[in-house]
Amino acid sequence: MQDRAEYLAYQLFNQDRDTLLSANGQLLNHVQQAAATRYQEAYTKGIHDEDAAKILQALLQLSKEIDLLCFTPNVRACARVFWEEYLGDEARPVHPPAPSKGGDTNAGNTSVSPFGGGWGVDSRPTRELYQKQLKSAGVLLELFPDTHEFDFIIDELENEVKLFQASTGLFTDIQAEKVAQYLFRELARSDKFIISSPAAKLHGEFSKYLKEKKSTSIYENSIRELEGHYVEQFQLIRKWVHAFMVQHKKPQYESYINETATLLLLNNFDKKCVIKTDTTITISDLHGDHALIADSSYQLDYNDFTEKMEHYEREVVPRYTRFVEMKKDLADSYKSQLRLSEFEPRVLSSFVRNQLIDKVYLPIFGDNLAKQIGTADENTRTDRMGLLLLISPPGYGKTTLMEYIANRLGLIFMKINGPALGHHVTSLDPADAPNAAAAQELEKLNLALEMGDNVMLYVDDIQHCNPEFLQKFISLCDAQRKIEGVFRGASKTYDLRGRRVCVVMAGNPYTESGDKFQIPDMLANRADIYNLGDILGDSEAVFKMSYIENAMTSNPVLQKLAAKSQKDIYAVIQLAETGSREGLEFEANHSPEELNEYVNVIGKMLTIRDVVLKVNQEYIRSAAMNDDYRTEPAFKLQGSYRNMNKLAEKVVPIMNDKELDTLILSHYEGESQTLTNGAEANFLKLKELLNTQTKAEKTRWNDIKTTFNKNKIFRNVDGNDPMAQVLAQMTAFTEGLEGIKEVLKKLK
Repeated sequence: MQDRAEYLAYQLFNQDRDTLLSANGQLLNHVQQAAATRYQEAYTKGIHDEDAAKILQALLQLSKEIDLLCFTPNVRACARVFWEEYLGDEARPVHPPAPSKGGDTNAGNTSVSPFGGGWGVDSRPTRELYQKQLKSAGVLLELFPDTHEFDFIIDELENEVKLFQASTGLFTDIQAEKVAQYLFRELARSDKFIISSPAAKLHGEFSKYLKEKKSTSIYENSIRELEGHYVEQFQLIRKWVHAFMVQHKKPQYESYINETATLLLLNNFDKKCVIKTDTTITISDLHGDHALIADSSYQLDYNDFTEKMEHYEREVVPRYTRFVEMKKDLADSYKSQLRLSEFEPRVLSSFVRNQLIDKVYLPIFGDNLAKQIGTADENTRTDRMGLLLLISPPGYGKTTLMEYIANRLGLIFMKINGPALGHHVTSLDPADAPNAAAAQELEKLNLALEMGDNVMLYVDDIQHCNPEFLQKFISLCDAQRKIEGVFRGASKTYDLRGRRVCVVMAGNPYTESGDKFQIPDMLANRADIYNLGDILGDSEAVFKMSYIENAMTSNPVLQKLAAKSQKDIYAVIQLAETGSREGLEFEANHSPEELNEYVNVIGKMLTIRDVVLKVNQEYIRSAAMNDDYRTEPAFKLQGSYRNMNKLAEKVVPIMNDKELDTLILSHYEGESQTLTNGAEANFLKLKELLNTQTKAEKTRWNDIKTTFNKNKIFRNVDGNDPMAQVLAQMTAFTEGLEGIKEVLKKLK
């Protein structure tokens, strides 16, 4: 188990030791800068960085004092056995040379030393040859300490150590590269090997114990019986030393057993070679909370630390990196399969949080959503239930508003497209869908139920859905919060009680024929219903203002005003309405020319707003009327935010009143063309609303209404019915009398 501070200190210690040694009291700053760039390792400022700086300081101090004791006891023991026992002074059989790190491998079984020496196909370098090379290397390194001319010797020694480990089975867990590096550094400066103080103490205590027990001869005889078999001798000596350590309870010598066994095997202990510097240091006042830290103190053993961290970096870190990459790949794969990125709420750049939203919609919607997903306080409801049902003509931002709310609440926005489902879908099972588009929407719906938390389930354009399909949501919207679903072919009952799940439905009751918009009574009883296209309560002023607010970003001139200050928008609107600047204050700086442009454009937009609002009110009034009670054709032109924005983007400050009227009429004339045979009647009705009909247009409009009412009488009458024929004749006679009456009035 590694502490983060340990790993950070180890990384920095290995990267640029010379720079750290010259940090001159700036070590903590260096560590903090390094930790800041390693955000994926999650270091905590003030804890891991400060602890790492203290550990790093201790490592630097020890590295200057312990000389070659920086190599672990096992590395040094392996090096001595290899050098003294495995390498001989006589030529040995050649082996196929392993690839060198620093150069190419020669063809065949002949290896040539880059140093200038060489050996033939029947022999390998001897210890004597290596000694000569290493002495020469030592001389050169004294003059040129940064040279790498003798790196080939390290490579050759590494290959030889690997053969030693493979042929003897000794020290197989020790890195041959470390052993070769130690041999090079040790023998390039002298002929002797250093001895650590703990190994020297263990050697002395073991020998003393044998003398006290008068067992020295027994020990020596057992070793002598294996003479000529140094591998077996070493293993036996190691058992003697380990038994002594265990019996006398000296666990502090555990790491030095191999080094002590080597000294006993070679029988060349030299007090002059003992390095009395301690490789252990105690670090105090640490901030971390870790098993390695006791009472804010940490016992750092240089060899144990480096050995542990080398293993961690060599074995654990690569596996963890592969694990993270695999986890990321799997997560990305599942995200791609589930298409999760499509369900993140994305607020449109054109979205405007106007006063109508702030003062009217958010409070009333908030109450409903609080019932559905609960609140953050301790009094949150446990009986979560309900449904939010939004209706309006198209273009009033139902979907945009709910996507904004989902974004602010941190909910997944799962939009189910009603038109894709159609009137034929009555089941939640994708397998029963009549087409691929409907199946895809049902899969999204069931995925939202499977998520089960932090989800806004938004069913759009429910006027296109079958009432039997909508009935499936009844139990989800009451206190039971249950619904039957099908996920990946398996039927499931989803219990969403206590979950952050809300159900929102939106529809346009004014499209298609009226009998298509049918909401089951039991579902409607559970819903809070709001019409976004109509004035709610006493919100007339903010409702009218919302037309202007939403259109600000559509007009090139007003975009500049909106970018400077939201508060100044209302000041400019007031200025345009009253013509007086008295009491008005502006947050941003506006030149007189800019203010004139703003006022001119706002004034024209107020005119457009009044027209669009009239059209909207007439559209809703007409759409809500039963055909049996009509006295004129249905009015189908719309006055939504979308219409307002389309008109606003074409307004310029220099436009006169006639041009403005032409702009409005041209817009709605184009809109009316989509109504085909109802285009004429709707456009004439619009002109009546605006009081701009000519005399001929008034006459034509009256004729249309008269014909509409006459046709309504005979709409369901059979033409072969004698009574119907009599009724038709009487109607024609009445119309004739009305015509005579009108003529007589004119003669008077």
